[in-house]
Amino acid sequence: MWLVQAGGMKVRNFWSGWEKQDAQLIATFGRARLVRHWDRGYELRGGSAADLADAREWISLFMHEAVVRPAPNA
Repeated sequence: MWLVQAGGMKVRNFWSGWEKQDAQLIATFGRARLVRHWDRGYELRGGSAADLADAREWISLFMHEAVVRPAPNA
């Protein structure tokens, strides 16, 4: 927990919301979710084979520089 002095008042947990967040949702394709981890890049989670195919096609068109890993339990 950080304490930040801001104009005479103490602000607690200034960065705590960002630190606790595991991943940011980028897009959904049916039940498949494309998420960005703060430290590990991009990951596809869940979805059927068709959902994952749609996600990979979208990524190839709009995020072609991203390296996407499948979910660890996939």
